[in-house]
Amino acid sequence: MEQRGEKEAHVVLTQQRFLHKVEITINAWDHALVGIATDGDIAVAAHEAFGRLEKQLLKLRARWRDTKRVRDKEADGEKASATLHAKPAKAVSTPKKVVVVKKAARKQVFRVNHSDGSKPMTLEEAMLEMEASQDYLVYRDAQTDRLTVLMRRADGHFDLIES
Repeated sequence: MEQRGEKEAHVVLTQQRFLHKVEITINAWDHALVGIATDGDIAVAAHEAFGRLEKQLLKLRARWRDTKRVRDKEADGEKASATLHAKPAKAVSTPKKVVVVKKAARKQVFRVNHSDGSKPMTLEEAMLEMEASQDYLVYRDAQTDRLTVLMRRADGHFDLIES
């Protein structure tokens, strides 16, 4: 029954001695919303159950309204694949890395070219090679011959990531 404007609700009314229990369940935006209330008067119990259901519905609607969503995932996927196959807009080459920035992409892709024939370095050489403007440096360690990343932290110290 999920057509435009039509919703389905399940209402369960139970009575134990003098208490009436009203349970209302609906599905909205793929979420089950349940309002339960008990009272001596069935009308008051139904009103309280509707009130609890309304609170849940308003909270869910606010959460749905405030989140970002992609309008057309297929069209955005085609745009992203088209930008990946297109020529890069700008390529900046440094001795140890190649930075590729795509025009239409929101995120930047940093590609490391470790087969460029550069010689392996020690940790001290890498620290000297890293300029004040660089936040990280990817190099091949001279002792282990493995790829290593040296990152500058906000406090001025360094983090060393070894593969």
